[in-house]
Amino acid sequence: MKLTRREFSAGLAAGLAAPALMRSAWAQGATIKIGMCVPVTGPAAEQGLWAQNGAKLALAAVNKAGGVLGKQVELVIEDDQTTNPGIVLAFSKLAAQSDIVAFLGSIRSTQVQAMAPDVIKVGKPVMIGGTNPDLTHSGNPWLFRFRPNDNYSGRVIADFGVNTLGKKKWAIVHSTDAFGTAGGKALTEALTKLGAPPVLDQGYANQSQDFTPVVLAVKQSGADVLGTYFTFENDLGIFARQLRQLGVNIPWVGSPSVVAVSSTKLAGPALFNTYGVADFAEDSSDAAKAFGKAYRDAYKTAPDNQSAWPYDAITILSAAINKAGSTDPNKIRDAILATQKFAGAEGEYNFDKNGDGLHGYNVVKNDKGKIVYDKHIDFND
Repeated sequence: MKLTRREFSAGLAAGLAAPALMRSAWAQGATIKIGMCVPVTGPAAEQGLWAQNGAKLALAAVNKAGGVLGKQVELVIEDDQTTNPGIVLAFSKLAAQSDIVAFLGSIRSTQVQAMAPDVIKVGKPVMIGGTNPDLTHSGNPWLFRFRPNDNYSGRVIADFGVNTLGKKKWAIVHSTDAFGTAGGKALTEALTKLGAPPVLDQGYANQSQDFTPVVLAVKQSGADVLGTYFTFENDLGIFARQLRQLGVNIPWVGSPSVVAVSSTKLAGPALFNTYGVADFAEDSSDAAKAFGKAYRDAYKTAPDNQSAWPYDAITILSAAINKAGSTDPNKIRDAILATQKFAGAEGEYNFDKNGDGLHGYNVVKNDKGKIVYDKHIDFND
């Protein structure tokens, strides 16, 4: 179902036109409400469950510590259906509820782009995990990113591949959506600066069932290293298996999806000995280890970035509201931007004026199915 701008505006107006009595009741409400757009259905439903788990784990800790402004915090979830129209509809439903003070958006850049115009209209803070650099550099004051953007991932992939692995003949494979295009561009720019411009820049369409033409392009390029930006883990799993089946075994350094839990499960041995940049690596810091233990204790499985960034988002948002002493959107915004040297599961948060909290990545390796932390690379320029 596609939501028109007229329908969104009507729904938003209805929410804002609530009687003064209702506003008074909200002000005295029993809980502080945070909205969350997340895939409950669609190809990313499993990852959506992990995102909910991370957010709920943080919520439990916040509430146990006394909540926000003396009240317990409540999470209101809407299904974004893993589609752009779906997240616009989900956000409109949440935005129409005037007692929701802030929101969690998507880990997918294309979905964040789709909802961004309506975020400006609503004028309340939205925490995001999408990594397209443009999301926080396009004049939208209400988007706050809880993962490093792809300017950093491209630089880290290039730095590690060229200077640590010693490889200079790169094939880049990326999705043709906003995330993959931006990531491929960032990696190309970083490699060019290091004197190793790619020999192949190959795009693909999301939800492809056969990557044979892409794999053959890589094989025929003569590349001695592969860099990738895959949006969906199921696509990456198919690609990895076909890559190995067709005899391509060059070193591989990918964006975070290459080391996601779902990817390692889907691809199995096809991803052994690959490297990835990971915003979340359990052994990278004391805060990451503490989150990993809490997540494993609660859900009996390993966490990854799908669950780590919502955990940090709820934690920092709650602290910001308490610091602001108010649910006024502008005061919350100022408090988030003032957050510095906050040790989160994803890393140390130092928010800049654009709303970016993190400025580097971890490098990890798939050691026979186990993701092993190698190093962290930060950029301060």
